[in-house]
Amino acid sequence: MCSLEKRGNVWVLTLAGDDPQHRLNPTLIDSLASALSRLASHATPGSVLLTTAQGKFFSNGFDLAWARAASSPSAAFGRLQSLVESFRPIVAALISLPMPTIAAVNGHASAAGFMLAFSHDYVLMRGDRGVLYMPEVDLGLPLPDYFTAVMRSKMKSGAVLRDLLLGGAKMTGAEAVKMGIVDSAHDSEESTVEAAIRLGEQLAGRKWVGEVYAEIRKSLYPVACNALGLTQKAIVSKI
Repeated sequence: MCSLEKRGNVWVLTLAGDDPQHRLNPTLIDSLASALSRLASHATPGSVLLTTAQGKFFSNGFDLAWARAASSPSAAFGRLQSLVESFRPIVAALISLPMPTIAAVNGHASAAGFMLAFSHDYVLMRGDRGVLYMPEVDLGLPLPDYFTAVMRSKMKSGAVLRDLLLGGAKMTGAEAVKMGIVDSAHDSEESTVEAAIRLGEQLAGRKWVGEVYAEIRKSLYPVACNALGLTQKAIVSKI
């Protein structure tokens, strides 16, 4: 599950619930979809989204234990595919959300959890604990097409992509800053969230029109938008 609260113009979306690893299962994905839909409908000039989580995990990716609990290997594969496809609209919603978005990565973010964080405009990470990790090559799992499209759109270094996706590299906050994957690393969970709140307040102060912001964002990532089924919308100029 996740919670959504408003602090001034900054909406704080927090992954919570009984699973300390915040693995993406149908329940959590549905909760994220509901929260993002609410945000899209309540956006006003100056709105900002900040996403974080409780505990030492941001998200450990898809709930593979839930998938493997199916009655047969084919049913387990079907469950995994359903997670992949139901998460696609979450990434699409973040890429098209009419407001700036910030991820405050409080701990480990792996696989789809990494993708959840990386789908935000800004990524701040704690430096004292936690890694970013794409373990699909180690798990023997194919990478969803939209994962690749988003990462190729946002990461310009082929060497970084190789190390993450083909090498299964685990990157700390400091390493991720050096590689240009995250914007900053901080000393603790609290300082990470505090820095994200400060950034959110700065962005909120610009009072940008969300619809325009979203269309400019989409124009930056045409390959990712194509994989996500997002199209550009014409906006009438108010000059």
